[in-house]
Amino acid sequence: MKGHGATGVEGPQGPREGLEAAVALRRLLEMIEAAQVENAIVAGWSWARIAEVLGVSKQAVHKKHAKRLRDKFSGAGDKEAGA
Repeated sequence: MKGHGATGVEGPQGPREGLEAAVALRRLLEMIEAAQVENAIVAGWSWARIAEVLGVSKQAVHKKHAKRLRDKFSGAGDKEAGA
């Protein structure tokens, strides 16, 4: 079976292509997670509730996303004021 590796999963022809595909998927997953964490915060979810759904600790999800969200929402008014 051509294209099957040790896992039996069909995919890219060589290791380089497979690794590049893994990187692309990881980046996409990070973008999806960030967007959905933001949606949950905007909807009023707690860090604990988000962490439970993601299967991580509250501290882990807060450390990963809080600064980005704080910067995004605190900077929104500054951009409009300078326009």
